[in-house]
Amino acid sequence: MSRDTQLKERWEKVVSFLSEKFADGDELDLDAIIYLIGVQELGKINTTFKKDEKVNLMHIAICKLLEPYGYYEFEFFDKDGWPHYKVTKELPTLKAGEQSVLMKEAIVNYFLEKEIIN
Repeated sequence: MSRDTQLKERWEKVVSFLSEKFADGDELDLDAIIYLIGVQELGKINTTFKKDEKVNLMHIAICKLLEPYGYYEFEFFDKDGWPHYKVTKELPTLKAGEQSVLMKEAIVNYFLEKEIIN
């Protein structure tokens, strides 16, 4: 099985799992999945977030997802329990499609690591 085919199948497993669990089967998009990962990483599951906090949650998720690739490194939790990361190397310039593939790959790896998919 090619790497692209395997990524596509695993991505579909992630989307299906999260869509069933959080969207009554309506398919979640990439941004919604990144947001959910941010909420998971913050650990405040049953909280209503303001718009700026939602953006921060997505940032947390992106940092967490790209940490294994060496782009970010966890630094500390602030007094409110929000994780902070530092940039360890600049992200390469990627086209929109390449960014999407990188994020999908990182999300799949996140769910493999958590043993939610196989």
